[in-house]
Amino acid sequence: MLSARPSAAILAGGQARRFGGRDKSRLVVEGRSIIVRQMEVLQRVAHPIFIVGPRADLYADVDLPVYTDLLPGYGAIGGLHTALEVAETDRVLVVGCDLPFLDAGLLEDMHARAAGRDGAWISSGRGPEPLVACYARRARTVVLERLRGGALKLGDLASVLDLAVLGEPDVERFGPISRLLANVNTPEDFARIESSR
Repeated sequence: MLSARPSAAILAGGQARRFGGRDKSRLVVEGRSIIVRQMEVLQRVAHPIFIVGPRADLYADVDLPVYTDLLPGYGAIGGLHTALEVAETDRVLVVGCDLPFLDAGLLEDMHARAAGRDGAWISSGRGPEPLVACYARRARTVVLERLRGGALKLGDLASVLDLAVLGEPDVERFGPISRLLANVNTPEDFARIESSR
């Protein structure tokens, strides 16, 4: 384990339109809600852990600080901006709230590869995975510039940040990439995850 642990931000600010507005972090996978599963993994590699979400009262039962977007209405890049602004550490692990199968070893490896750079993320067959990544807090200036300039796609940050890239073989050392990066965007995704048990 690295001596200087990163903090970790769970981004839970999405509107989940394809889920009828339901909070995806509360979906139960293999007996535990996604947010509880994430907290259990993140506690092994990061401190402090916090949530970036729409309202603190939505997470009153979760013993984590909650920050609302400093610049509301910008989607995931707004959540990343908030996470980097409020973080108390030099690096921040950032995860979307709909990823039930995080792996501590993978997150530690990503944190190690981010050293001396603006961050590290995974590139899979789907392209970059900006919501299971580690960012240097110093990247907040560039993220804010992009946000204010209307460049809201997180995957485009590779053009302006120095990011280490973990390819599929790097990820597969920790388990099947299809499981590690499985996210619950739609009811169909959730059904697929449930049926794969």
